[in-house]
Amino acid sequence: MRAYDCDVLVVGGGIVGLSTAYAITRARPGTRVVVLEKEPGPALHQTGRNSGVIHSGIYYRPGSFKARFAVRGAAEMVKFCAEHDLPHEVSGKLIVATDQEELPRLHALVQRGRENGVPVRELGPAQIAEYEPHVRGAGAIHVGSTGVCDYGAVARCLARLAEDAGAFVRYGAEARVIGRRGAAVAVRTGLGEVLRARALVNCAGLHSDRVARLAGDDPGVRIVPFRGEYFELAPGRTELVRGLVYPVPDPAFPFLGVHLTRGIDGTVHLGPNAVPALAREGYGRLTVRPGELAETVGWPGSWQLARRHWRYGAGEVRRSLSKRAFTQAARRLLPELTAEDLIPAPSGVRAQAVLRDGTLVDDFLFTESPRMVHVLNAPSPAATASLPIGREVARRALLAMDAV
Repeated sequence: MRAYDCDVLVVGGGIVGLSTAYAITRARPGTRVVVLEKEPGPALHQTGRNSGVIHSGIYYRPGSFKARFAVRGAAEMVKFCAEHDLPHEVSGKLIVATDQEELPRLHALVQRGRENGVPVRELGPAQIAEYEPHVRGAGAIHVGSTGVCDYGAVARCLARLAEDAGAFVRYGAEARVIGRRGAAVAVRTGLGEVLRARALVNCAGLHSDRVARLAGDDPGVRIVPFRGEYFELAPGRTELVRGLVYPVPDPAFPFLGVHLTRGIDGTVHLGPNAVPALAREGYGRLTVRPGELAETVGWPGSWQLARRHWRYGAGEVRRSLSKRAFTQAARRLLPELTAEDLIPAPSGVRAQAVLRDGTLVDDFLFTESPRMVHVLNAPSPAATASLPIGREVARRALLAMDAV
């Protein structure tokens, strides 16, 4: 009997896990990789439930993983989609200051964009109409490198490429028990099988902290799920938005605010409105998993976060409960909008890592322990950055494997 069933086990078949598997097969051909995904197919959670934006990298702290990987990843994602004939479009984006008070933050974004190597064009109120005739603001910046694609299709392509290179992607195979046995990592799946590997990579997204604890590691963070609620424009009103329109974000939060996104299929989404979810996969308001809710409520950081940002949170909850309030928020960018123009659209859930003191982790977070690599914070713009993230995690995984 072989000591190992494979070289690297990847837990999680979203875009980050599949990019990691693909990167391992490219970096070291012949490495035996198995991806374990609990769902019947790939990309059914964060990857397949976002707005499909290819982010430019303008928002993120210079030198951070998010800044470096998003800028690099945006260019690579466009190239990857073109090479594999996947739907995509580089449509550009407006970031709009809706009043004079937001102009200093807009100018700060221009500087940050330049530091991150993102070309931007500053616009006055009259110039906004060149790009978006129905949008109004005190000023804006145009970011030409932003686009849209279908990340579900990208993930399926990555799975296919990894499998073509010899990897195996196992669906319906939830990691239930993880342990270290001698020089091996052993995983028992929900199917009852036990797989032994030289190294394990945790790309479990919404469940990444739980998988780390299953493996006997203290992640130091807790995933607090936030449901992102969307509307879409009624079919007869999609001409109101040509491309992508964002407000100036609040620098205290990782959320970008209610924005307007014309997707690759021509549908225009408005959102997300971010509210605490009552389950890690709590896509509906009534979806409650008591055990998972207890985990969130029992984490000291959740209370610290609520205490520190209750006013901001109250506004999000208000917009969640009132279509009229949501419409008013969106009308700051799109004055012609009416509540009748909005149709409810499917929600997503953001896996946001929160420290014990209530600090929102604002960068991608990778940690390591013997024979293991954990990806503990990879919300937006992780899909945009998935190709460079995959290479980074693959590099760490191969080092962990070689250390055995």
